[in-house]
Amino acid sequence: MKKFPSVTQYMTTRLVTFHPETHLWEAIDTMLRKKISGAPVLNKEGELVGMLSEVDCIRILFDGLYNEEPLQMLSVGDYMSKEVKTINTSSTIFDAANEFINFGYKRLPVVDKGKLVGQISRADVLKAVQDLNSKRPHVPDTWKGREPALPDYKKSRHTGNA
Repeated sequence: MKKFPSVTQYMTTRLVTFHPETHLWEAIDTMLRKKISGAPVLNKEGELVGMLSEVDCIRILFDGLYNEEPLQMLSVGDYMSKEVKTINTSSTIFDAANEFINFGYKRLPVVDKGKLVGQISRADVLKAVQDLNSKRPHVPDTWKGREPALPDYKKSRHTGNA
């Protein structure tokens, strides 16, 4: 079986995070300004207690605006998803891809001994796929066993045949 790279090789470590007490409007402003679709929510001790996503924030339309309820004192803790699926630092890109395919997540917090150390996203997995594919030379199926040799004048340090 092929060995896949660790999620730690592709995860993001400089994360935008929120606290449950953060005003929801401030979190929405931050997400729009930073062009992110969600972020981990940490308590005062730095422990992961939730995730705030675009979908969580969109719920404000139904909970407040549609029902004409006051929206001044809403906090991230009121809207965040409290059940958070995480992935461990010992997991591979293949493990992360499996989670994304089977459960539809866009991002997964990466934890080490229960502590948040990063986040892996679908885009990060795509980068890994691209890296894995670029390391494998493409040989059409019809050439199997009779791959043409590169002429000497075309060999260079870039082709690996020099």
